[in-house]
Amino acid sequence: MKIMQLSIFAENKPGHLSAPCRLLAENGIDIRALTLADTQRYGILRLLVKEPDKALAVLKSAGHVVKTTEVLAVEVADQPGGLVKVLAALEGSSLNIEYVYAAPFGRGGKAVLIFRFDDPDKAVGHLRGAGITVLSGSELFGS
Repeated sequence: MKIMQLSIFAENKPGHLSAPCRLLAENGIDIRALTLADTQRYGILRLLVKEPDKALAVLKSAGHVVKTTEVLAVEVADQPGGLVKVLAALEGSSLNIEYVYAAPFGRGGKAVLIFRFDDPDKAVGHLRGAGITVLSGSELFGS
């Protein structure tokens, strides 16, 4: 149920976002979800792609600093309060959400949120125990 996310570190300067995105496009790698976090000097581009191993190799061979991280794709009701059910399932646990972002797609009236937990395996147990769907890579990417 864990999904590999790529994190690309770059200076926070004009044009530094386009280079890795162009490189992935040139290699036929589709970006399915992303988020960009920044500080004054550096940024972290976090990506979900269907072929993370290929993307990792392509980016590293071009000199990009890339790290992989395990994240969870969680389905929530696409309505006000959908996120609250997920958060309620975690109350009382020692789990920490390091960050979360939304994916630009869903299915059947559900939205997809991408979570980075300090303990993804423990998070899967808590979420499933509360009846929350944690998607696999094949469910997320359609193959």
